[in-house]
Amino acid sequence: MPVMTSAPIELEVDELPTRQRHFRVAVVTETYPPEVNGVARSIACVVKGLQARDHAVQLLRPRQAGSDSNGPGHDEVLMRGLPVPRYPHLRMGVVSKRTLMQLWAPRRPDVVHIATEGPMGWSALQAARQLKLPVVSEFRTNFHAYAQHYGIGWLRRPLLAYLRKFHNRCHSTMVPNATLAGELMAQGFRHVNVIARGVDTQLFDPSRRSETLREQWGAAPQDPVLLHVGRLAAEKNLQLLVDLWPVVRRHHPRARLVLVGDGPARPELEQQLPGAIFAGMRHGEDLAAHYASGDLFVFPSVTETYGNVTPEALASGLPVLAYHYAAAALLVRSGVNGATVPLGSPAAAFADRALELLADRQRLSAMRVAARDGAESMGWDGIVQGIEQVYASAIDGTSVALRAGAGLLAPAVRA
Repeated sequence: MPVMTSAPIELEVDELPTRQRHFRVAVVTETYPPEVNGVARSIACVVKGLQARDHAVQLLRPRQAGSDSNGPGHDEVLMRGLPVPRYPHLRMGVVSKRTLMQLWAPRRPDVVHIATEGPMGWSALQAARQLKLPVVSEFRTNFHAYAQHYGIGWLRRPLLAYLRKFHNRCHSTMVPNATLAGELMAQGFRHVNVIARGVDTQLFDPSRRSETLREQWGAAPQDPVLLHVGRLAAEKNLQLLVDLWPVVRRHHPRARLVLVGDGPARPELEQQLPGAIFAGMRHGEDLAAHYASGDLFVFPSVTETYGNVTPEALASGLPVLAYHYAAAALLVRSGVNGATVPLGSPAAAFADRALELLADRQRLSAMRVAARDGAESMGWDGIVQGIEQVYASAIDGTSVALRAGAGLLAPAVRA
């Protein structure tokens, strides 16, 4: 690949040629609905968006228990999968480079889009390079940061080295915000482009608020419901919820705490949070109803690359309380649609902000409206158009820095 010594050209998307190019795209991912996680939901939205714009999509993913197909609309290639350690409901793909070369050689995709860096993603990268196919990847999960939460901190540097090697062999790596892009480039990652994440504003909508569901939680109309959605695992900093909840209950005895999701930390959390509602895994409209039926979204995680739950909560009309980084730093305006706490602040600061938000129900109601209003501009169509331009740059062998609305730019650097 040629070395570029000058800064990448910056173009407004509306300056680019208006004629849409149609691509054959092989999308490789080791997680996909009906699995419930942010990566699965967002890559499914990308696939749907590509199809809506008349691209031919071939989806490669592990075979999932009880789900052999996600329906018509794309060519689906199901591979053997193995359970992910500590997450048996998730599968990692197992496929050889040779198998993928045999699949792609007769009908070559224009571009290979790798969403995850597991064994299946590595095989896809090797096969694509052997066939000289353009490869675009995504950096979605801080695996190297998670290591410290599982007593394997010694693996952090090897994991980071693997991720750097993986992504630097791609024509472009898409990340969801400029802060993460800067951090990765400081660690030696190259070819980085920032493409913001979208949200399904039709699914996640305040109109799905359910008083019946709130009654099941034991919440009257004026009782505040704190909601958390996400994996119940050590890396999500859920000890903060354990510390926060007694403080909230002292000031709001009728408050409810609802945790949507599952994971290895659930048994311990159930002991530490007596009286909290553990709703387990939720899907589709049921998940959307859970979001919309809360009053404050509490998100203590500090290991996200983005945090798709943040825009999902905002689109559902749910004010967000989170640390000021990743999606929350981009989308949450303190006092308008929620509040953020500086990264590294003690748990007491998080609790103070929660009490401040819960103290004024009228103000909280106004924040619900502002949360939804701000989310309505985050639909997936514009995001997919940005991804198309990354594809085009990889196919053409060019380096184009994109700017397309708030949060979508590319401080791309090739070295």
